[in-house]
Amino acid sequence: MSTFSFNLHSTDGFARLSTFVTPHGPIPMPAFAPVGTQANVKTLEPRDLSEAGATLVLSNTYHLYLRPGHELVERMGGLHSFMGWKGPMLTDSGGFQVFSLAHRRVVDDDGVTFRSHIDGSTHRFTPERVMEIEQALGADISMALDECPDPLEREYNVAALARTHRWAVRCKEAHHRADQALFGIVQGGIFPDLRQQSAEFLGQLDFPGYAVGGLAVGETKEEMYATLDVTCPHLPVNKPRYLMGVGAPEDIVEAVYRGIDFFDSVLPTRVARNGAVLTPQGRMNIRNAEHAEDPRPIQEDCGCYTCRTFSRAYLRHLFKAKEITGLRLATIHNVTYMVNLMAQIREAISDHRYEDFRAMFLEDYAITNQAVRHEQRRKREAQLRNSPSQ
Repeated sequence: MSTFSFNLHSTDGFARLSTFVTPHGPIPMPAFAPVGTQANVKTLEPRDLSEAGATLVLSNTYHLYLRPGHELVERMGGLHSFMGWKGPMLTDSGGFQVFSLAHRRVVDDDGVTFRSHIDGSTHRFTPERVMEIEQALGADISMALDECPDPLEREYNVAALARTHRWAVRCKEAHHRADQALFGIVQGGIFPDLRQQSAEFLGQLDFPGYAVGGLAVGETKEEMYATLDVTCPHLPVNKPRYLMGVGAPEDIVEAVYRGIDFFDSVLPTRVARNGAVLTPQGRMNIRNAEHAEDPRPIQEDCGCYTCRTFSRAYLRHLFKAKEITGLRLATIHNVTYMVNLMAQIREAISDHRYEDFRAMFLEDYAITNQAVRHEQRRKREAQLRNSPSQ
């Protein structure tokens, strides 16, 4: 009997309210997973994640394979025991990290040979080897080995997709842990026919869940959303859908609108360590001089430890003084913000008002979101260039 179950509770348009039950607990969806690359969400402890309300944490197969090694993690009782996190966990296949090494790796039909970014030593990932590593790490959800190519190069995407599909079959054959759900990864760049082909092929393999990979790696936001538009309708309705590596709040809101169930990204924690905190109006740079004497918390209605306890003025002081505590407090807030955003999304879907929620969120968030402003400015400039009056 499977230790996993997916329950689709309701829909609002294409947006889905669901729960994915794992051996370490349920994951209410839509959900966001903070990234603990090396079995640790930077600056945080597991109790911080629990207090923030996180229900899923991601760790990185490539990094843990290189250091401390999957055999050691297995001897220590697996990832949950090793890092002290009691909730659900996911490990990626390490494919994205390997393929981002560029000059450090060589791909062939059987697998990929690469050199470690740590010491230059040579290693090889095959589908079977990756399954061995991920099963030793012991996360609730593991990912099949895939190839993540440039999303804009069609010729290479055709070859990479065929390879990804062959590797998916081999991963499924090599995976034997009943207490671990293996997900397939849909690839195909920004090309609708390739995405449809990939979703349909992998759907026939009957994975417990499906990820959409190869996005947020160079394409525009419009291209990302268009790719989701043509991909999600071809994914199984009765399985969870995971958009890999996407964590900008506006992208999450748009992806849920198109039928995605959960997400992971280093964005909220990475920007926090650079002094950028997330608010309903967009990112706020806590280093700015305007916060030097501001007694308010980052966000008035946020219940996180940081907002309950400290002022913007104090946080700015910590960052200007290069105190590590500042990084931690900003990260606590950003993780809590993301968890709260997902709760608001779930509530809006449940109440069948997601269309209104999406419109209001994007209207407010675009005020200070630099990425959105850049897109809007680019569109305006293009319109001016194409205007007959110019």
